[in-house]
Amino acid sequence: MSKVLITGAGGYIGSVSASLFLDNGFEVVAIDNFSTGYKAPLELLQKKYSEDKVKFYEADLVGDLSPIFRQEQDISGIVHYASPCLVNESMEIPEKYFRGVSVILNLLDNMRKNNINSIIFSSTCAVYGQAQYVPIDEAHPTNSVNPYGLGKRMVEQVLEWHQKIYGINYVVLRYFNVCGATDDGIIGDSKKPSVLLMQNAVRGALDIEPFYLTCPKVETPDGTPIRDYINVVDLNKAHLASFEYLQKGKKGDVFNLGTGTGNSVMEIVNKVQEITGKKFEIENSEPRKGEYATMIAKIDKAKQVLGWSPTHTIEDSVNSLVKWYTAHPNGWDH
Repeated sequence: MSKVLITGAGGYIGSVSASLFLDNGFEVVAIDNFSTGYKAPLELLQKKYSEDKVKFYEADLVGDLSPIFRQEQDISGIVHYASPCLVNESMEIPEKYFRGVSVILNLLDNMRKNNINSIIFSSTCAVYGQAQYVPIDEAHPTNSVNPYGLGKRMVEQVLEWHQKIYGINYVVLRYFNVCGATDDGIIGDSKKPSVLLMQNAVRGALDIEPFYLTCPKVETPDGTPIRDYINVVDLNKAHLASFEYLQKGKKGDVFNLGTGTGNSVMEIVNKVQEITGKKFEIENSEPRKGEYATMIAKIDKAKQVLGWSPTHTIEDSVNSLVKWYTAHPNGWDH
């Protein structure tokens, strides 16, 4: 049985990932400092799968990780999710988003000391900056327009050089816009507040909190940004495929994760209202900084090389979020 170490496993995407790896027969070692993540989903997974198969440690990734690696032998690879992810915040506190370089250097140092040779990195389409063409493939120039995207690109470059010099193999997965919860609605997004459009629209439809438009006016048909919305389960299935890819001895590669289609902000808002059958007030707030007009992924490479394709529709994502927020209107409690 393979053992995977997941950083940021108490977060939205990381906790869904832990569930999916466990469903596929892996043992999971989770690390999180719980500054934005939660212990509750990991405790839930321990009850479902046993504490032997799910172990979690509260630790900061720039601290001394050697006790964890001594305790947890035979780790086959690392899936690295842990990172701040607020574009607007990165424009105000850029140093927080460059800290990821210190984190990855510490992780890589521990990997080398413990003969772990595979790492999957949670990156972002924000590394591309303004789209020069759409859909965006992996060869698109990287020219981040915010510290969030630049910080991720810096980590990618660290991985590239560690592969060349030390032979540590990696997969970089550049996410487009993540949405949804697990299909059963058991694990979902607890960000407080969430900056994710579909999550907030569903919360508005369920009368959990008012819905605010936070996007700037841009040059698209309805004046709102167009994004590629990928379901969180589909996203994490790509991580499973990437893990298998690296276990076959592949050296390093980069893949976009999206659906290959785009929807504007208002299209998503209208879709949520249509699917839930609930109209809600749409209020405007101060636009977020560092945004751009259109980002749609070209995902042919992930399909061809990883054998991965998204299967969830916008309706699937909305329905899973309705289940999640109906049961957890305020997210996890701890």
